[in-house]
Amino acid sequence: MEERWVLSFQARRSPNLQLVPLLLLLLLDFTHPPCVNAVPVSNGFEFDVNLEMEDRASLLLFKSQLQDPTQILSSWAGSKCTNWTGLTCSNRTRRVTSLNLTGLNLTGQVHPSLCKLSLLESLILSHNNLGGSIPPCFGVFGSLRILDLSHNMLTGVVPDTLMKLNNLVEVNLSHNMIGGVIPSWMGNFSMKLEKVDLGFNSFRGGIPRSLLYLRSLEYLDLSHNCLLGNIREFRQSLVYLNLDSNWLSGTLPCFLSSAESLSFLSLANNSFLGGIPTCISSLGGLRHLNLSHNGLKYEISPRLLFSERLLVMDLSFNELSGNLPSKIAESSDKSGLLLLDLSHNQFSGDISVKITELKSLQALFLSHNHLTGEIPERIGNLTYLQVIDLSYNLLSGSIPLNIVGCFQLLALIVNNNNLSGEIQPELDALDSLKILDISNNEISGEIPLTLAGCKSLEVVDLSSNNLSGNLNDAMTKWSNLRFLSLSQNKFSGTLPSWLFMFEGIQNVDLSGNRFSGDIPDGNFNISMKFNNGDIGRNTPSEPLVAFREFEIKLSAVVAGRNALSFAYNITSRVGIDLSDNLLHGKILAGLFGLHGVEYLNLSFNFLDGRIPENLEMRSLRALDLSHNSLSGEIPENISSLGNLTLLNLSYNCFTGIVPRERGYWKFPGAFAGNPDLCVESSGDGCPLKARPAVPGKAFEDETEGPISNWVFCVSLFVSFYSGFVALFCSSRTRNYILQTKVYLLGFGTCLVSAYEELQEPVEGSYLDFHCNRRGVADSPNGDNTKEDVHADDGRDNLMMVSADTRRNQRLVVHDDGRSNQHVVIAPGDHSGMVVLAPFQYT
Repeated sequence: MEERWVLSFQARRSPNLQLVPLLLLLLLDFTHPPCVNAVPVSNGFEFDVNLEMEDRASLLLFKSQLQDPTQILSSWAGSKCTNWTGLTCSNRTRRVTSLNLTGLNLTGQVHPSLCKLSLLESLILSHNNLGGSIPPCFGVFGSLRILDLSHNMLTGVVPDTLMKLNNLVEVNLSHNMIGGVIPSWMGNFSMKLEKVDLGFNSFRGGIPRSLLYLRSLEYLDLSHNCLLGNIREFRQSLVYLNLDSNWLSGTLPCFLSSAESLSFLSLANNSFLGGIPTCISSLGGLRHLNLSHNGLKYEISPRLLFSERLLVMDLSFNELSGNLPSKIAESSDKSGLLLLDLSHNQFSGDISVKITELKSLQALFLSHNHLTGEIPERIGNLTYLQVIDLSYNLLSGSIPLNIVGCFQLLALIVNNNNLSGEIQPELDALDSLKILDISNNEISGEIPLTLAGCKSLEVVDLSSNNLSGNLNDAMTKWSNLRFLSLSQNKFSGTLPSWLFMFEGIQNVDLSGNRFSGDIPDGNFNISMKFNNGDIGRNTPSEPLVAFREFEIKLSAVVAGRNALSFAYNITSRVGIDLSDNLLHGKILAGLFGLHGVEYLNLSFNFLDGRIPENLEMRSLRALDLSHNSLSGEIPENISSLGNLTLLNLSYNCFTGIVPRERGYWKFPGAFAGNPDLCVESSGDGCPLKARPAVPGKAFEDETEGPISNWVFCVSLFVSFYSGFVALFCSSRTRNYILQTKVYLLGFGTCLVSAYEELQEPVEGSYLDFHCNRRGVADSPNGDNTKEDVHADDGRDNLMMVSADTRRNQRLVVHDDGRSNQHVVIAPGDHSGMVVLAPFQYT
């Protein structure tokens, strides 16, 4: 209105330029244009309007019911309208015509005193924390054109008094908690209504028929409600239609009345069935099409071609089948398509080369289908491509080298396919890459040193491949690293000292490899995630069964006509997994001081010593130290970890008593395979024979005299000598016992070989044996190693031979320095025992 008025004034011609200001004042007084804090006029003057007293009192009463943390409404003082934040006044009536308090973080309820502002034309209270219901007296705003109460916490229903607002052009009640049915009068109370936004509420029932016939309606958003039923054809020329996330069903209409006008169409997250009608391609002005998360089936017709105006096409999470559409747009070279998402369907066949002709494409999602063949070599022609996700298919071949042509690539996700070959050193050209996920393939070789050039990497998942070699220092250049998984490969060597020294790291998974040596004593205090855990977040009610929970959630939003804005979220627990390796030594105290770590898995290694006492992992939910050689007593403070839902300390060498009052009964099986450890199952305590023997005290309470002791000793000597001769002086008998009782578990030959090796004096602290496929002990670096046998003669004459495989079988040969050597065999969750002859060692 003001712009039209200024233009009409400039069209006037005056013979006397000195009279222009006077004529302007007269014209202002005659036309009475509104004053928005100051009336914009061409002579540079500003006119203050004294706020009408009744409106002033109403506003102050409304303010008194609000909490204003930023004190932005402290300007509501005096009588000048220009000084009051958010107000627009008429200089003729001095009444408030517009109230805009958007985004001021106000809390409280909307007081009915606002209804006394009877000349309001615009009421905007959006993006606050206002509660309560919509005052029914809002129906008095006969001049109201804009009502925006969105992004608050309003409840109740839409009052019927709003049907009196017959001048309303825009109503926005979205992002509240308003419920009930959408009023039947919503489509016929104002013939000027152009925009209706009721999204993100709790409306139920069907879509009123009146909304289907409202000629003036251009923008309709009913998304994220509980609406149900079929949808019929809309009879007006809609520009924007969003029915996302409801319970709507039936088949898709053609929207013929909006063929030239409809720009945005989203019917995602509903229950629509049938196929995609080809008539939808007649929507010539369509820019955004989202039909994802429905039950759509059948093949896509080759006649379903869209104009070059289409920017976003999302058909994901349906049951569409057949080959991928060979053409998306009528003219591929002129297509403006930015995002194509056909993921989570049942498409088969090869990836069409035609897709590589969509030159504007920035995001390509084809994951979770049945696609075969190779990744097209011409994929590098998509120079604007930023995200490509081909995961969970049946693709073969290697990652094409031409992909470096996508030099703007942010995410390369090709996991869970049949890809082979090696990681090409030329991938360092993708210096913007943030996500590299090639897990669950058959890729071999080593990590190229050139990948140090990918300095932007944040997520690296190379797990479940055939990769080998050591961890090279090129990875230290990934300074933004947040997630690293190299699990289930053939990596070897020692763990580098920089492993935990990434500032943003939240998950390290190196399980299922051949790493050896000690856990590196690095600086564990660098990672913010490891050290600053929020123990109140998402505490699970059920125990953690799987440690490796990892998912990348990508989202793309049209930021402009020619650009997409991408974001991703890593849904992964904060944790460290070094299980199923060949690690030795003690557990570092620094690991047990990480406040933010949610799970720690060091199982299936050869770690020894005690559990560190300084257990300060207040966010810890899962701890697995099973199948090691840890000893000593169980620290008391483990039971004080309130978030702990999974504990496994089984198959170690722990000793002592675990009292029932510590609450360890919540973790059944957590202490199995520790023969010298007693876990109280009731208030009766541990039986005397289960208590650890104290050296020198075994016969302290005996009352027999010297003759009884002498007779006992003679009997013991004769029995022992006879048994020794019968069992082990006969090689045939000895081999029968060993190769029958032990061989049944797959370790017999290896045990015999290791046993014979140990007849010679042991030098040093450790002897390492490896068993080949034939079960014969050979050198530590022998080929085809499957089981690893470890002998230790460095701790008080305690010697053991341990065999451990990925089939969760474990064999330990113990020598306690006396005459009762034994074998403990633990295939799964039970054990057996075979008596052997004494070892001869120095």
